[in-house]
Amino acid sequence: MARILDGKGIAAQVKEEIKREINLWKEKGINPSLAVVLVGDDPASVYYAQAKKRVCDSLGLDYRLTNLPPSAGEAEVLKIIEDLNKDKAIHGIMVELPLPGHINTKKITAAIDPLKDSDGVNPVNRGYIMTGDEGLYPATPQSCIEILLRSGVEIAGKHVVIVGRGETVGKPLVFMILRHNATVSVCHSKTPDLAHFTGQGDIVIVAVGKPRIIKAEMIKEGAVVVDAGINETEEGMCGDVDYDNVRNKAGMVSPVPGGVGSLTTALLLKNVLKGIVLQRKL
Repeated sequence: MARILDGKGIAAQVKEEIKREINLWKEKGINPSLAVVLVGDDPASVYYAQAKKRVCDSLGLDYRLTNLPPSAGEAEVLKIIEDLNKDKAIHGIMVELPLPGHINTKKITAAIDPLKDSDGVNPVNRGYIMTGDEGLYPATPQSCIEILLRSGVEIAGKHVVIVGRGETVGKPLVFMILRHNATVSVCHSKTPDLAHFTGQGDIVIVAVGKPRIIKAEMIKEGAVVVDAGINETEEGMCGDVDYDNVRNKAGMVSPVPGGVGSLTTALLLKNVLKGIVLQRKL
């Protein structure tokens, strides 16, 4: 039976670290703060915005929510971001995605100051992922790596198979995990015989948004499996990994919920604190 990669437990450790760091900044007269921009009333986005507020409140990090109606125009959203960029009391900015169809998401994410870009969506920070320069990286790929490292998994020299090449997780994760000296294979919807590749992985990380697509027979005995997927099904929430069966073959596996997702908000807030350091360097 696989050992469980406990995202909740690791998140609790990270939050304690964040709380201590927030207190240190407050002693210096700085109140770390996150501004969230929510356009519309998408249920998932509303839920995530509320969840961030709860975590911020519990850690003593200031939280400011700007909630615009679904009809809000692109210019209005850009003006709010411009004002937040200039506001020295704000250290992190995040726009809840997806945005309504009439708003150009790329234009909005490019408008966020890279030094306040807590979710790592600005093209400048995306470029830093590739070059290895210091920047603010997206939280979910960070979570995939952090859950491995804090569980004692050695990444260097391992064959990591990433299933999914999405902009949010798969693509940035390729370059982020290369920095840990892994050998990386990337699989996607056009990959023939997916199981041929996943069966070679010492570590398999899945982020495709398809319920239970990774079966036990698709991984090798003792592999480490990280599930970054989240899917709403008639039976409830599940990941991209057939967890109940995979855990009988894998060496380690992350659950959904309770795995990668549990850690993501905490690492987003770590980005707020890292942003303060980067801002002060200027």
